[in-house]
Amino acid sequence: MPTTSATDPAQLARQIRTWSRELGFQQTGIAETHLEEDAVRLQSWLNQGMHGEMGYMHQHGSKRTHPEELVPGTIRVISVRMDYLPEEAINPITLLEQPEQAYVARYALGRDYHKVMRKRLQKLADRIARETGPFGYRAFVDSAPVLEKPLARNAGLGWIGKHTNLINKEAGSWFFLGELMTDLPLPVDEPATEHCGSCTTCIEVCPTQAIIAPFKLDARRCISYLTIELRDSIPKEFRKAIGNRIYGCDDCQLFCPWNKFAEPTAEGDFAPRHELDTASLTELFAWTEDEWLEKTAGSAIRRIGYECWLRNLAVALGNAPTTPVVVAALTTRSETSSELVREHVAWALEQHEGQKKPG
Repeated sequence: MPTTSATDPAQLARQIRTWSRELGFQQTGIAETHLEEDAVRLQSWLNQGMHGEMGYMHQHGSKRTHPEELVPGTIRVISVRMDYLPEEAINPITLLEQPEQAYVARYALGRDYHKVMRKRLQKLADRIARETGPFGYRAFVDSAPVLEKPLARNAGLGWIGKHTNLINKEAGSWFFLGELMTDLPLPVDEPATEHCGSCTTCIEVCPTQAIIAPFKLDARRCISYLTIELRDSIPKEFRKAIGNRIYGCDDCQLFCPWNKFAEPTAEGDFAPRHELDTASLTELFAWTEDEWLEKTAGSAIRRIGYECWLRNLAVALGNAPTTPVVVAALTTRSETSSELVREHVAWALEQHEGQKKPG
């Protein structure tokens, strides 16, 4: 038999927040499934082709904007956030100013967040079931056609900033999102309101001008897209702007004034692995495929594959200071079997022609 709290949705919602905190989530909110205005914005964005080669963005019909179609019976979405900013030996902004070093987006330095959060969400669902009895639900962590940021906004976790990331007034934007879609009739939270004001810092600092207008991102120009989603040649027009960023880009978050409130995570799984927060470009470029497979096990980096890893590093090495070590590293890959890597290595070596010092 369900306990009393199962017939008291408000009490159950309070318990869910308590259990979420115990599982390591920093905040939990509850939203309805209505996303009509967001559906219109998404379709406009897709019609303009700004999703690039992310074909999955227009698949699944209307399921992305109608959670009740994705998971039949859904009437509420429990949205959670988990902080991921790690403690680091080098300030990330300083790292961007050291072109011989590799920059990896902060979210990818540690264990794959999909696995970490999905397990916690399952534990949350199990805990709810012990209180209510069996109920309908499905957990998601950036793994299905879900508009997670609009749902999180509607659940009160933060607003969607001009860079299109979610921002929380007390915690900034260094956090992951996850959802439990459920048939429980829980009370919903007030949606968060927007507090970017007149600030345009994220637009101004974007290396490739990917934020083409407030709240509008052209993914085809975004370094995260170019280094992670794109599987082909990186357009030459963006290669210099990529700098030393070999997996993703954090600039719009690094310089956002709201992130002065962000606190480093206490989550050990998100601590940097294999010194990825301090590694040099040449060091990573020397990894064999077996080394790469070993060192990216359980990491979000694994998704791009070894070939794109080398492609990204070749571009960064082309932007590094001209030294014998850098040129030698590139030369070792100049005749690799991958046409994609060879092309980017050739471009990188061209950047160093004429920069070599005699003797």
